[in-house]
Order: sequence, then structure tokens, then C-alpha cells
Amino acid sequence: MGKTIQVIQGDITRQAVDAIVNAANNSLLGGGGVDGAIHRAAGPGLVEECRLLGGCKTGSAKATQGYNLRAKYVIHTVGPVWQGGNADEDQLLASCYRNSLEVASQLNVRSIAFPAISTGIYGFPKRRAARIAVNEVRDFAGDIQTLLFVCFDAETAGIYRQLLMP
Repeated sequence: MGKTIQVIQGDITRQAVDAIVNAANNSLLGGGGVDGAIHRAAGPGLVEECRLLGGCKTGSAKATQGYNLRAKYVIHTVGPVWQGGNADEDQLLASCYRNSLEVASQLNVRSIAFPAISTGIYGFPKRRAARIAVNEVRDFAGDIQTLLFVCFDAETAGIYRQLLMP
């Protein structure tokens, strides 16, 4: 069975998927942007479980339960802070998507939703980040059937839609 890749403009915390990906910081204890929104929507159990994980390195991914979210799991990944493109940012961002997909596969996830990792306060250029995200998701050979890019704004959603055109 083939995989479906879709772009949605909306709130990742409201997606009815097996797992959502959190663009987390290294502490995994919550922050701004999508990270803060996920922590608020999931409730206090999420930060309690995250405390037990001992943080997460940039490019890596760790999973928790979804708590009050519609998603069963939250896969936390730490994207790189944009430093001009010469500090392995592309490779680290690609690792976020690859490692999140690997963790999802280990959890037998069939549907997953990604935010635009690192494009908020971390400053990664949106088009460059989207190209990396789309390539990693397309190249993934696992059993995940539905992959969503959930974009907060119309500009970002448009970039992803353009990249996914045949």
C-alpha cells in the first residue's frame, strides 16, 4: 500500500493521527511556538514524562504518550537553530525527520503529523526546511501510511504544496 502525503493549514494539536511530532527544545520541558502549544494541549502528564527522558540532542527524537491530545504519541525532536547554513543545519534537520519516522515505526504508527521544524524562532529558512522535510518523508521506506505536514500559516502551507506537486 502506498503512502499518502498531505499538507494541512491548522493546529497540529487537533490532528487525529497516531503521532504528532513536537519541534521541541533540548530540555523537552516545553517552550514557545508549537512546543508550547503541544504541552498546553497535552496537559501536565506530558511534562512529567518528559522530565524522565533526560532531554534530547539536536537531530534526535524521543517519544512520549499523547495524554490529552487526539494523538496516541508525541514524538519530540530538536531541530537546529539556523546559523547561516554552515553549521550542519541541513543534515541536523534531515536527521530530525529521519529519526522521528524511525521512532514512529518502532511504535507501529500508521499516521503522523509534522510541524515545520526549526522554521519559527529557530530561524531556518522556510523553503529550504520544507525541501528537506519533503525529501526525507518521500524517501522513508517504513510502513507509515499517512504523513501530514501541518502548517501554522498559509505561506508555509503553500511552500509545502508547491514542493509536493508532481
